[in-house]
Amino acid sequence: MTTFGQRVRAALDEFGPLCVGIDPHTTLLDAWGLDVSAQGAGEFGLRVVDAAAGRAGIVKPQVAFFERFGSAGYAALERVLAAARAAGLIVIADAKRGDIDTTMDGYADAWLGAGSPLEADAVTLSPYLGPDSLHKTLASAVRSGKGAFVLAATSNREGLPVQTAEVVDGAASDRERVAERVARDVGSHNIG
Repeated sequence: MTTFGQRVRAALDEFGPLCVGIDPHTTLLDAWGLDVSAQGAGEFGLRVVDAAAGRAGIVKPQVAFFERFGSAGYAALERVLAAARAAGLIVIADAKRGDIDTTMDGYADAWLGAGSPLEADAVTLSPYLGPDSLHKTLASAVRSGKGAFVLAATSNREGLPVQTAEVVDGAASDRERVAERVARDVGSHNIG
């Protein structure tokens, strides 16, 4: 089985380092002359997929801009995800999910499960309810040839105090920042 990392490497080699965001926020929908609705978000997403196919290897739909429209938004997202995968693009669902391990099992099934209406090649995860809660989801991703991007240090300045706080294990010399701990804890799941 080809790993997620191998598929990403091949996409980067062929198309370069561009990951195209699919972020149908209100300003962009207005600028593109689309309704601020599930239909508009879906149309936006499909146009971005069409533009990216053959020019980029990876797309990253921001799930929030679809789910704000409820079930119709999810239906639009399902169409965008299916079109992107059919176009041969690697799809990263930017969902930023993070919860207790049993809930994470549900998220893994939804975003990484083969044949799921929301199936993506990878999903973004938040470790801030405890990195250990992500381990089963990360293992599931590896088993199924999928990927996960775990937030450790982000550009969100409001997160900086948490992400740069120090964790002390035993001696004072064992200090590390929370973001470093997250990266170390989940890094063991990287397989290339």
